[in-house]
Amino acid sequence: MPYQYPALTPEQKKELSDIAHRIVAPGKGILAADESTGSIARRLQPIGTENTEENRRVYRQLLLTADDRVNPCIGGVILFHETLYQKTDDGRPFPQVIKSKGGIVGIKVDKGVGALAGTNGETTTQGLDGLSERCAQYKKDGADFAKWRCVLKIGQHTPSALAIMENANVLARYASICQQNGIVPMVEPEILPDGDHDLKRCQYVTEKVLAAVYKALSDHHIYLEGTLLMPNMVTPGHACTHKYSPEEIAMATVTALRRTVPPAVTGITFLSGSQSEEEASINLNAINKCPLLKPWALTFSYGRALQASALKHPWMMSELVRMTSLCHVCSHPPWLHLPSASP
Repeated sequence: MPYQYPALTPEQKKELSDIAHRIVAPGKGILAADESTGSIARRLQPIGTENTEENRRVYRQLLLTADDRVNPCIGGVILFHETLYQKTDDGRPFPQVIKSKGGIVGIKVDKGVGALAGTNGETTTQGLDGLSERCAQYKKDGADFAKWRCVLKIGQHTPSALAIMENANVLARYASICQQNGIVPMVEPEILPDGDHDLKRCQYVTEKVLAAVYKALSDHHIYLEGTLLMPNMVTPGHACTHKYSPEEIAMATVTALRRTVPPAVTGITFLSGSQSEEEASINLNAINKCPLLKPWALTFSYGRALQASALKHPWMMSELVRMTSLCHVCSHPPWLHLPSASP
């Protein structure tokens, strides 16, 4: 008979649950502004901007000081390590700016993916070494939630059982460390849209991956009410020739979630993946309108899908406001009421 060791105090559980509920309050979602130094170079290069620390600071400042109309739409902002310690032109730390607008500060804590030996090019995510110390410091510096990304690919023989199990356990260990330090873990098992697989295949793989993830979270005694899930939507591969409607994508996505994600989970914040701004919004809207019972908050955690137009035309921050407001509507059905979680 397993023995239940106390992992968190009632006070710790309440803090985690409260943070999670604030992030996914009705109509609110997450702005993902956590691109690494290398990743943001691919954003800046097309607009002829050099990838320097100052240019990165100015761009992030542009996002974080956007029109106040964004405030009711953004529950949290995920930052990169560098960005957490940067300031606005008038000397305000970025975390202070986010909190002044009613948002929660998040931080990317993984160290990227590395090869998983014994597999056909599959990966696991690195960064568990020293994570507890980093989380403790991030908490002191204003961060209240964290992101950790694992990546799986759909192929003829992938994802393998080894890759699924390894990544699930890494996510669970990360989640445990975060919660011990008062940080809400966002669990991100991303299944890439590369390939020619159809909707049914993506749904099947998504169900297998999420089932393994929640088994691992249970094994590691994770307090689910103090977590958020950050999954891909169930979509066909890029090379799939069949075109699916938003309603079909929504039904496949919600069905996969209902079969695997416990109702205790506070919220699900979808990745936009490689979808366009409009596609990501239309599909999120369809997911919230899906007639199946959905016990979680279903909202967005978008990066490019919120920033792309504003990045092409930096003087047109109205595009960020427009896309954020659209996602606000898509994730805020009038019938959605979130109960408070009990410790």
